[in-house]
Amino acid sequence: MGQTMAEKLLARAAGKKKVTPGELINARIDMALGNDITAPVAIKEFGRIGVEKVFDRERIALIPDHFTPNKDIAAAEQVKLMRDFARRQGIAHYYEIGRMGVEHALLPELGLVLPGEVIIGADSHTCTYGALGAFATGVGSTDLAAAMATGELWFKVPPTIRIVFEGKLPPLVGGKDLILYTIGRLGVDGARYAALEFDGPVIAALGMDGRFTMSNMAIEAGAKAGLIPPDRVTEEYLKDRARRPYVVIKGDADAPVLAEHRWDASALEPQVAAPFSPANVHPVSKLAGISLDQVVIGSCTNGRIDDLREAAAVLKGRRVHPRVRLLVIPATQAVYRQALREGLLEIFIDAEASVSTPTCGPCLGGHMGILAEGEVALATTNRNFVGRMGHPGSKVYLAGPAVAAASAVTGTIAHPAELGEAK
Repeated sequence: MGQTMAEKLLARAAGKKKVTPGELINARIDMALGNDITAPVAIKEFGRIGVEKVFDRERIALIPDHFTPNKDIAAAEQVKLMRDFARRQGIAHYYEIGRMGVEHALLPELGLVLPGEVIIGADSHTCTYGALGAFATGVGSTDLAAAMATGELWFKVPPTIRIVFEGKLPPLVGGKDLILYTIGRLGVDGARYAALEFDGPVIAALGMDGRFTMSNMAIEAGAKAGLIPPDRVTEEYLKDRARRPYVVIKGDADAPVLAEHRWDASALEPQVAAPFSPANVHPVSKLAGISLDQVVIGSCTNGRIDDLREAAAVLKGRRVHPRVRLLVIPATQAVYRQALREGLLEIFIDAEASVSTPTCGPCLGGHMGILAEGEVALATTNRNFVGRMGHPGSKVYLAGPAVAAASAVTGTIAHPAELGEAK
């Protein structure tokens, strides 16, 4: 009997021939990540361990992205602590503002996370890198401290839930719609401590940016990881990026799984998650007409170049509704530069959107887009809990870039097809 992709990845990292769900293992870490919220706690704990040097200065990434550019003195102190630690330890992958990006977009872009690896990050959306065929998962800051000291961490091997998307995606439907549909079907705890593995012809036809979006939000279904088997799309993405050799690992066809779901995506509408849960998912047509105050396009979920292209295609020749604030946040400096070269930023500015430097900012209610009491936002971000983007009396809806752009134009939640051909 075969093994799943998750089991093979963890077995390799543990130096074992085989592992089984529920087994506790100690695994070698290929990359450990911290940001300006979580790394300072880990750094303080690292100091208490009594180890003078990190296990490998090339295998740790520290990225200030949540409250940067620094929103206040406390945020500046957090980043300074992380910056000083990176300098003392000679951390190779510390990315200051101006060179940084939203962590889960930046690391793949730089070729620092690769197929066959085990990646941990003190941030729940570390599962993003599963799109490349890595076992990537979020951990607490104390676990990050231990990994920085030893290069290892313990895991409980998760069972696998396989999601197979069949058919062909309709126009204006993408990775965000697929993952929202998945979360809506499974619920926020439907994949609790399982590895979600996405496969099928729809996934095979999906570009890397759409795949990153899907793996990014696996955690919203409670999953430990969101895996996509590497293929030609993965190889093409990594061709000029990979910083080190890697190995492609795929699961066996006869591997036992906890559950398998097969869904035909051929008739799928763009999906929208209503407050206050990423699982409160509906076709956009069921929520059309809800009035908005703010729209956010960006984040580690949908701030990549394909996302900005999709939004720009809808916004070209149009203007944001006078009642709505539209914030566009490229996920990395490279994405920002590419959007500039392609004329996308001009489209956004002509539409009267605000274009920001890369930051997590409004996604977590940090800064640069906080909602007041009673305000309603639609965002391409990943969470819409009570108070997620500001005041507890505000509301956040989640959708993909095309729906976000169309909704910014109409001032209400809208299917992009409603706008007709671009002007």
